[in-house]
Amino acid sequence: MTGGAPLVHIVTGGTGAGKTSYARQLASELSGVSFSIDDWMVRLFWMDSPQPISFEWTMERIARCEAQIRHEITALMRLNVPSVLDLGFTKAAHRTAFAEFALTLGATARLHWLDIPADERWRRVEGRNRSRSETYALDVDRGMFDFMETEWESPTPDEMAALNGQVVG
Repeated sequence: MTGGAPLVHIVTGGTGAGKTSYARQLASELSGVSFSIDDWMVRLFWMDSPQPISFEWTMERIARCEAQIRHEITALMRLNVPSVLDLGFTKAAHRTAFAEFALTLGATARLHWLDIPADERWRRVEGRNRSRSETYALDVDRGMFDFMETEWESPTPDEMAALNGQVVG
């Protein structure tokens, strides 16, 4: 499987960049499977979440989801089916960890960076909150958006090169 078309596609970008829509479209084009962390969290855990939401509580459950997603990716690799990952990937280390995981399976990974300006992303988030469109998972308020902006690490040129990255935007 190494050397061929990437079988693990890592979709990254700031909040509201369009990661979920892009991941679904890419999975369809590749005849692959898209994994969206928001879908997993909403279906499995949000109904039981403490109020107010705890960062630690959330991160523990995200880790559980990602463990299961890794299991599913492993099964898909055996079938030569691409996986498209919409797991936030706010941090470079998170993106690298999934790329390295792909390598342990004998697969290659490709980074897709949706590079959209913050003002446009906030406009999209407000629209998604209002319309509760197909990619809506939960309301994102300005405080949450701004917090995520402080957490965001844009891919560096070295990371883009290492992960056969492409900028989408």
